[in-house]
Amino acid sequence: MQDIAKRNDGKKGLSFALLRGAAICLPILSLAGCMGAGLDVFGGSGVDRTVSTGTVPVAKTSDGLSDAIAVRDLVTAADISQGSDSSIPWANANSGSAGVISSIQEDNASGMRCRRFTTTRHSFEGIAKFDGNTCQLGNGEWYLTSFGPRS
Repeated sequence: MQDIAKRNDGKKGLSFALLRGAAICLPILSLAGCMGAGLDVFGGSGVDRTVSTGTVPVAKTSDGLSDAIAVRDLVTAADISQGSDSSIPWANANSGSAGVISSIQEDNASGMRCRRFTTTRHSFEGIAKFDGNTCQLGNGEWYLTSFGPRS
C-alpha cells in the first residue's frame, strides 16, 4: 500500500509542476499571438496604416455661416419694440450648434436700419460669445456686416 501512495504523491508533484508551467507559458504565448495579430508593439511592417481613428473634422466655414444665418434670421424677426432685454434661444439643426441671443440694439444713425447683437454659440468646438451686426438693404433684405467671436 505504501508504494501506491508514494506513486500518487509523485504524480501530484508532476501534475502541479505541469500546471505551474502552463500558467507561466500561457500568458506569454497569448501575448505573442496578439502581437502577431496587429497590435504592432514592436513596429512591424504588416500593419495597415491607411485606417485611422480620431475626431471628425468640423467644416468651420459652412457651419459658421449656417449659424450666422440662423442667428441673423432671429435677430431681424425679433420684436424689439418692447425692449431688448429678452433672451432669444436659437438652434441650428444643420450644424448642431445652439445658443442664446442676449441683446439686440437697433441703430439708424448711418441712414440704414441696423441691429447689433450678442449671442452665445454652443458647438462641437466649445462655447463662445459672439458679436454681430446686420443691416437692412433698400429692398428689405437683411445682410450680415459682421459675425464673430468676441476678442
